[in-house]
Amino acid sequence: MLIGVVADTHDNLLKLEQALARFKAAGVELVLHAGDFVSPFVAVPFKEAGLPVIGVFGNNDGDKLFLRERFSGLGELHHGPHELELAGRKIVLMHEPRALPALAASGKYDLLIYGHTHKQDLRPGPPLILNPGECGGWLSGQASCAIVDLTTLKTELVLI
Repeated sequence: MLIGVVADTHDNLLKLEQALARFKAAGVELVLHAGDFVSPFVAVPFKEAGLPVIGVFGNNDGDKLFLRERFSGLGELHHGPHELELAGRKIVLMHEPRALPALAASGKYDLLIYGHTHKQDLRPGPPLILNPGECGGWLSGQASCAIVDLTTLKTELVLI
């Protein structure tokens, strides 16, 4: 199973659309969003792309109730950290990396995904630790995302 990973979209719809197009071309089945969608209209590119999403809220997300409403039918948004299992892999999805060292040391997870720093981070595991960087590209001037093969945990960092 291939998943797409984004974080810190911060309302940059053009860069999000480009990331989602890259995901579709690669055969991604699900997108994980590590927070900071910001506004509810960020749901529109996901609907247009037809890609389901599981996400966590970030520190810049405003109207969480309306965000959840806009993503209804597309997937689910949670307060993080959020644990899930996909293709037999135990995953934690979070925005801020405060709990990252403890979660990594626990030995319970295959993949830890976070955002918040706007910087790409890829550390082979176990567990694999991933920050896809900022999809919005506002702070660094470089938008990025990631594609993860859950069978092998091979990860591609993608500049968009």
